[in-house]
Amino acid sequence: MNERIETTILNNLFFQEDYTRKVLPFLKEDYFPLRTEKILFSEIVKFVQKYKNLPTKEAIIIELSQRKDINEDEHNTLKEIVNSISKLDSDPQWLLDTTEKFCKDRAVHNAVLSGIRILDKKDSKRTPESIPGILADALAVSFDQHIGHDYIGDAEERFKWYHTKETKYQFDLDYMNRITKGGVPSKTLNIALAGTGVGKSLFMCHCASAYLTQGLNVLYITLEMAEERIAERIDANLLDVTIDDLHTMPKDLYENKMEKLRKKTGGTLIIKEYPTASAHAGHFRSLFNELSLKKSFRPDVVFIDYLNICTSARFKPDVVFIDYLNICASSRFKGGNIGSYFYIKAIAEELRGLAVEFNVPLFSATQTTRTGFVSTDIGLEDTAESFGLPATADFMFAIISNDDLEALGQLKIKQLKNRYNDLAINRSFIVGVDRAKMRLYDVGQQAQNIVDSNQKETKEEKTAYDKFSDFKV
Repeated sequence: MNERIETTILNNLFFQEDYTRKVLPFLKEDYFPLRTEKILFSEIVKFVQKYKNLPTKEAIIIELSQRKDINEDEHNTLKEIVNSISKLDSDPQWLLDTTEKFCKDRAVHNAVLSGIRILDKKDSKRTPESIPGILADALAVSFDQHIGHDYIGDAEERFKWYHTKETKYQFDLDYMNRITKGGVPSKTLNIALAGTGVGKSLFMCHCASAYLTQGLNVLYITLEMAEERIAERIDANLLDVTIDDLHTMPKDLYENKMEKLRKKTGGTLIIKEYPTASAHAGHFRSLFNELSLKKSFRPDVVFIDYLNICTSARFKPDVVFIDYLNICASSRFKGGNIGSYFYIKAIAEELRGLAVEFNVPLFSATQTTRTGFVSTDIGLEDTAESFGLPATADFMFAIISNDDLEALGQLKIKQLKNRYNDLAINRSFIVGVDRAKMRLYDVGQQAQNIVDSNQKETKEEKTAYDKFSDFKV
């Protein structure tokens, strides 16, 4: 046999049980370019599925001899290929990795050919609108080698997990750290809910600034404001000047402040602007890969400002039915009509999937409903357009303002959903706000007395043995 990956794969399907079990669900007949290889692969699959065992050369030859769709020359060629198969000593991980790459390459190759057939109108069942989905499915080909958690057998690993400190990205706000048990972990979607002008972007700009000063790499994607406007807000925060002062500051003073900032920040902040309602998770994924390739930049934390004006890679409706104008522009979308629940939930799921894929915490924001604009006690029911968003988010909180709070330079934060901690612990709390400098800050305990006095307070931890002294099995 020639030294081709196709022949290596077929060869090992006869002899490597562990390999066969892992790769067979991902291999497809049309990945093999030669008709003889397609036929041989199909016989291997049928044998394994029927007998739950590796095929033997003798069995496959007999099965091939009974086929009516191959001629004598093909049968002789196949018999020769099968007889030449022998056990090889290949590195298991190399073999697995190489087979995965083969599957990915062939899937993309076939997807491109399918796209060409569609564009040439040689495929009557699919339209050009289906091409992005075909390519996305091909690019998503991956071996998932995890087959599940063995509750009894994996008990030791589970215990280790219980006692492994999870990497978290801390806030510079005390109560935000309290309610998240020390910050947000990777692979999560974290959502701020607020009315127009209350402080969604301010909150995210502040957090982006804080993470940058921690030496983290931050990616800030904006679909609402220009890159320069976001940078302006972060300048005000980090340089400790008002936005108005930025526009009158002498150049040498600005450069001096930036040089001092450069010395005390170990991370990088990238701000990328997309036109409103023009980008989805697929565009962001491409951006991640491009930044990695061109700038060797991998984000630790990602901000998307904001979720409601993203689009979905899955749904391209003609009309989205929503209860306010936020993203209503039916001419942008092609396909069928869809309700806001499914549309916004799809966007949220895609963004959370992105967070998992790139192992980052992702922050975004959403608007309140019309009634939420004037409410002083926002709840999940005040999420504009879709309850599907809170169903998907890991952590969701409202940013609330009123005349009294504004007069004091304060905002109220209210937890709405929290997978990190007990929702009742510090359900609501106060943070200070300096809008001129785009900053948030901790306030004294006296300010916290204005929130609900019935909420739980965190208690001092007992020792492990104290807590479990009466525990019996």
